[in-house]
Amino acid sequence: MSYSLVTGACGGLGGAFVREIVSRGDNLFLTGRSEERLRALAQALSADYPEVKIKYRACDLTDGLSRKAFFEFADREGACFHRLVYVAGVDTQMAFEEYTEEKLVFQTRVNFEGAVSFIRSFLSRANLNGKAEILAVGSMSGICPMPYFAIYSATKRALCQFCTALRTELKGKAKVTCILPGGIPTREDIKKDIEGHGFWGKISQKSPEQVAVAGLKAVKKNKRAKVVGFWNKIIKFFTDLAPLSVQLHFIAKRWKKTKKDAF
Repeated sequence: MSYSLVTGACGGLGGAFVREIVSRGDNLFLTGRSEERLRALAQALSADYPEVKIKYRACDLTDGLSRKAFFEFADREGACFHRLVYVAGVDTQMAFEEYTEEKLVFQTRVNFEGAVSFIRSFLSRANLNGKAEILAVGSMSGICPMPYFAIYSATKRALCQFCTALRTELKGKAKVTCILPGGIPTREDIKKDIEGHGFWGKISQKSPEQVAVAGLKAVKKNKRAKVVGFWNKIIKFFTDLAPLSVQLHFIAKRWKKTKKDAF
């Protein structure tokens, strides 16, 4: 049986993707860090959509053995996949010199290594008939280097570049899209960040539901990359025009004031 595979399924954005996909009658294979939360989510979805098949298994995206075990479980369940939505991400924010090795490895592995690993395993289990879909959640934070948010920015940029290259390799076999949303008010710390950005934070934010709908629409059309939201397109346009030194000065001045270690 074929499924849509969603990582970070229990989070605010992951949950929005899950709800949007299941509302279309699509079978779901969910993963996240907590088996308990996944079980509760699967039970709630099954109650609302009894006709849809829903499977789940917890996975530590930073651990190659855990990723291997996840797909071995999927194989035992007879699952194949037609869509992958890689939502999972870590948005730790601090000066690089304040990182521990543990935090550094955690963020880079979830944001990039886990993504490309899941994509590779997905492709080996998908029917590459041109209709298979790979949707990765990047970020507007990846459009330029970001002092004090450097690891997040770099990993999201790497993910988008990887997807762009892969899209060419898989032409005629699968659709590959990376979406670039701005602020998404899912957790309280993110809401505070958006509020701290004032006017620009307010106009660039989009709800999880809006991002999910835009992302699924973009990959269906096989868009290379999709900036989510009109104002974010304007912001990206003027950011691209500004000299890099100006970008770095502005970003460093703003982001130096904020420190976040939500994981």
